[in-house]
Amino acid sequence: MAIGAHEFDLKQLVLYGGSFGPREIDQLREEIARDLKKFDELKEAIGELKAKDEEELSPAVRVKLGVCEFLVGNYADSLASLKKGDGGALAQFYFAKLRAVNKEYDEAIAAYNTAQSAGYNVDVCALGRAEVYREMGRLSQSLQELDCLSGAIEQTAEYLYQRGATVGAIGGNPQESIALYERALAVDRNHPGALFGLALENERRGNDEEALELYKRAVAHFPTNVGTLVNLGILYEDLEMYDQAIICFQRVLDSFPTNAKAALFLKDVKASNDMRFDEDEQRKRDRMGVVLSLPITDFELSVRSRNCLEDMKIRTLGDLCKHTEQDLLGSKNFGETSLAEIKEILQQKGLKLGMHSTERQPVETVETQQLSPEEQSVLARDVADLKLSVRARKCMHRLNIQTIGELVKRSADELLECKNFGVTSLKEIREKLVNFNVKLRGD
Repeated sequence: MAIGAHEFDLKQLVLYGGSFGPREIDQLREEIARDLKKFDELKEAIGELKAKDEEELSPAVRVKLGVCEFLVGNYADSLASLKKGDGGALAQFYFAKLRAVNKEYDEAIAAYNTAQSAGYNVDVCALGRAEVYREMGRLSQSLQELDCLSGAIEQTAEYLYQRGATVGAIGGNPQESIALYERALAVDRNHPGALFGLALENERRGNDEEALELYKRAVAHFPTNVGTLVNLGILYEDLEMYDQAIICFQRVLDSFPTNAKAALFLKDVKASNDMRFDEDEQRKRDRMGVVLSLPITDFELSVRSRNCLEDMKIRTLGDLCKHTEQDLLGSKNFGETSLAEIKEILQQKGLKLGMHSTERQPVETVETQQLSPEEQSVLARDVADLKLSVRARKCMHRLNIQTIGELVKRSADELLECKNFGVTSLKEIREKLVNFNVKLRGD
């Protein structure tokens, strides 16, 4: 009889003797998926197991330790433990899964073959090879492995998922893949591969809410697919749920510290998170913008002061704040009395002379009159010709950038200020602009 969820003792299973094979491993994974607190409990159990005396860590126990480390994503530790194991079927099977995770595909195939020869389930090993062949791009071999299977295995969630993923990779009818994923979830509603595949299909069709829920269900299973974590992180970032996005990208880096994509995405989302400020600060800035736009004519000024400001083309309080006391006193007929008058008005609004003086510096722009007709033609082209990713295109839309010329008038810092635009998107734009022999301002 299967162990009931309320009867399951995770630490008992991990720390003490007894059977430990595919059935017990499935129970571990199901418990963690049911209650994420069990994930921390498993990590604690791993720590206690590793702390045992060497004589207690038999080759069979080493295999158990390696499998548990695999489940929590400690792949380097898992490999080290399995190497000290008994070399049996279970150890070879998880050697194969580790090799696949590390993209050592030939070694993974060999390990699946060894596991099968050592007595591991033939059909399960075939499904493992099918997945590896698909990752290698050897789609005909992947399909061949699946076609050779028959009987009860064809009704399992793992088989249905693998066939759906392979059909999708070959470029078959997307509806066939979707139907296979849905059949897999009808067998096992928590199958992480099927959840990921269905989430991806929904995301491709713009069903972000459905994709988000499916990704969230998929990442509750351990070890979690890197693609699932990355895709969920990106969706979280687009929804401005930065803390959740950071967790997703950090989980990838915990297992794969050198994963460049996750590192860049994490840097992006942290930058977006740092750029947030509370609503009170935003309202304060908005109010300041309104104050700075107030025209000088709204205030009672002496005729001399008003005439001097008109001569200097100062029309708003914002214009006034761009000038220093020395600027005003250098104007003809503008004296200390007028200066005191101006300062009093500014003080009433929480402003002072010179506070925005740096804004008077000229902004570097592209001088199109100095460009050749070919260069001017490039700058006039639609920014869509750059074929940017969705995230970068959204930034162009937010900044109302419609042409390449308008884009290259912007600096990298200005683009990075746009919501959800980070280092990855900046790198992408720079690479695209190189193809047109132009650069961002300041590059």
